Amino acid sequence: MDRPEHLVLKDPEPRIHPTAELKGCKLGRYASIGERVILREVTVGDFSYFERHSEAIYTTIGKFCSIAANSRINALEHPIERLTQHKVSYRPNEYFRWLGVDAAFRERRQAKPVSIGHDVWIGHGAVVMPGVTIGNGAVIGANAVVTHDVPPYAIVAGVPAKPLRRRFAADTAARIERLAWWDWAPEKLAKAVPDMQSLAIEAFLDRWENETS
Repeated sequence: MDRPEHLVLKDPEPRIHPTAELKGCKLGRYASIGERVILREVTVGDFSYFERHSEAIYTTIGKFCSIAANSRINALEHPIERLTQHKVSYRPNEYFRWLGVDAAFRERRQAKPVSIGHDVWIGHGAVVMPGVTIGNGAVIGANAVVTHDVPPYAIVAGVPAKPLRRRFAADTAARIERLAWWDWAPEKLAKAVPDMQSLAIEAFLDRWENETS
């Protein structure tokens, strides 16, 4: 990686597929939003990406997250305590003139945001329910339904999602947290990629924990 930086780094502007629909969103550098993705009031961190046909609302997503196709983050809640759970009671404007969106119900939804850490992988078709927090480095299995918080570096799967194992031993995970590689400048990250590919995790940490450049 001894090439000039202007030759190594690509354009950091987010990439948004023309069929995607975004409203009230904030996208980080190198973020990528795929085909027919729908996002509402979502913050997407640097390098994170959504694959096709995914949806999210009222969510904060960290850096370097991989969100597979057909996933749903902060799945819509319905007012099951009302006479009807149909949206006619909270979005009557879609059917009748002069009846607006139920602001109180919208605030109830906004009060249950989803928070996703850095380097999280959400598998194909997974559903994350309102109010859930997913820690750094976690893995959500395909078609899982996440109803409770997921610890950092945990692998969960199933309906409802349950822990399978940890990606790394606790001391290794703690070293990764201290390294906070997701906050590195792109130039440093580019230099580290070959070691990510070739070194075991402990050897990578030994090599880069004291690297300052």
